[in-house]
Amino acid sequence: MGNCCNLFGLTLNRSALIESLLILRSYHALRRNRSIMPKFFCGRFACLLLASGFAYSNAQAQQLPQASLPDSPGAIVASNTHRALADDDTSSSNDSAAQPSSLQQSSPSSPTATSDQAQTEPPAKQTKRILGIIPNFRAVSTSTKLPPQTPKEKFLTATQDSFDYSSLFIPAMLAGYGQATNSTPEFHQGAAGYARYYWHNYVDQAIENYMVEAIVPIITHQDNRYYTLGQGGFFKRTGYALSRAVITRNDAGNNTFNTSEVIGAGAAAGISNLYYPSRERTFSNTASKWSINVGVDAASFVVKEFWPDINRAIFHTKD
Repeated sequence: MGNCCNLFGLTLNRSALIESLLILRSYHALRRNRSIMPKFFCGRFACLLLASGFAYSNAQAQQLPQASLPDSPGAIVASNTHRALADDDTSSSNDSAAQPSSLQQSSPSSPTATSDQAQTEPPAKQTKRILGIIPNFRAVSTSTKLPPQTPKEKFLTATQDSFDYSSLFIPAMLAGYGQATNSTPEFHQGAAGYARYYWHNYVDQAIENYMVEAIVPIITHQDNRYYTLGQGGFFKRTGYALSRAVITRNDAGNNTFNTSEVIGAGAAAGISNLYYPSRERTFSNTASKWSINVGVDAASFVVKEFWPDINRAIFHTKD
């Protein structure tokens, strides 16, 4: 409506200008000849005055600021519609924000996370025996928390390792190897010689068990158990197992130098000189027994480390 009025006003302004020029020409003509004036000029002049006044008032109205003009009904309706839509959006966002967090978090987890959890298995557990024969009483499963050992428990584990029925096998194998290589000629050959090899190796094993697992750990307050790592690659776990020959835990649960293994094995090698022939009581033989004792224990730690995985993979034994 406003645009139509403006267009009409501009048309009137142009017409008024033309008509004003005509009025001036007529006025000069009247002055030249006032006696001759057609009657229709009076009506036309009156119409021109009215048109010029209307055009002037319309031009003045257009010069007012746009902000002072009232909005058209269509603009008011559109403004109200936009305001209502904005209010609806605000209320819907407030409603969603007011929902309990438990509802927002109730969406199921992603398939990837579910599959990862399904594929993750707990570490395999240690068993009391390896292959159902070899003692494994001192091995502790991964992430297992145990209280400190008492002196009685340390003597008990040494006794189990020394007098278990499986403790007869290793001395038997060492006796056969010693007799085959004639490592101690004073023992001679035959069944009597094999018996001498056998009981010497058996006593060596028992003394070494008590020194490493009971006597020295009680004096130094060290833990004689093997704590399985159970995670990481092959070389990492192997290195960890071998390092337990020189690193162990004390009764407080802290890592410390394995005095029980190093000093205990050396003491057992020194004690063995009391019942071996005099020709065998040399420093080199004692040092050889010492290193063999520590090496055998380190190898047994490697077997203990991987035994739970082997048991699960080959024998499908669970816990």
